[in-house]
Amino acid sequence: MIESPVITLLCPPGEALLDDALLERAGSALGGAEATWLDAGFAADLVPALLVEPTAALAAVRGILGSLPVDAAVQDATLRRKKALIADMDSTMIDQECIDELAAEVGLKDKVATITAKAMNGEIEFEPALRERVALLAGLPETIADDIIERRITLASGGPALVATMKAHGGHCVLVSGGFTLFTRRIAATLGFDEHHANLLDVRDGKLTGKVIEPILGKQAKVDALERIAVERGLSAADFIAVGDGANDLGMLAVAGTGVALHAKPTVAEQAKIRIDHGDLTALLYLQGYRKEAFVSP
Repeated sequence: MIESPVITLLCPPGEALLDDALLERAGSALGGAEATWLDAGFAADLVPALLVEPTAALAAVRGILGSLPVDAAVQDATLRRKKALIADMDSTMIDQECIDELAAEVGLKDKVATITAKAMNGEIEFEPALRERVALLAGLPETIADDIIERRITLASGGPALVATMKAHGGHCVLVSGGFTLFTRRIAATLGFDEHHANLLDVRDGKLTGKVIEPILGKQAKVDALERIAVERGLSAADFIAVGDGANDLGMLAVAGTGVALHAKPTVAEQAKIRIDHGDLTALLYLQGYRKEAFVSP
């Protein structure tokens, strides 16, 4: 049971699907609730008048929403504002999987993407799957990462505002990826992350050797990074909001005070504390109680 529950409703970008009547109906399903707009038509909070069981409350609200593509999440209102963000990169802060884009350069994108999908859905172990895929990249020039970033990598919707707003309010932002530093260093700098952590690809004479420098940054390494940063900055895990989409993110999503599965693989979305299937990365700001007018543009 949550002592001070708040239920947040979130629409997809550009689709104002909420209105006062819908909020009133959702509130009635909770036995009465106070509604507050975070962004009129797009995002709102419902504070139940009665103590509610979280799972039952979500089910009641989703019953009112029906088939509308609106996300709903419940959390403790007293703990929602966070001091640190820890985020996955591939298919989270960017729209692509970088290893798949590397594989495209050697004509193996479909083969590698199939392995990536299985690893991210938890069907196969992450570490051996990464070694298998990287082995196929031997001979590519180290500079290919910068070329791919320039030509094909796009930032995920809402990411710049998420990082800029949290930093403007004193938050510490960390990019932690099971991908590669060849990409995270550029993406972290572009978005304004305070630090980044990822795997190192072995390079000889300016070319990839097809090997990853051990140890591999996998599921446990993401948890370790969160816990280390918490100690370094005098924070607790409860002070973090984490976001990711793959099975290797589940650990940090579970440990963080607020763990968000964003457009995640099915098994990940089912296990996460909060799942966002329709909204973008600004959902993480609304979940913390930020109103749209408080968002910071980078």
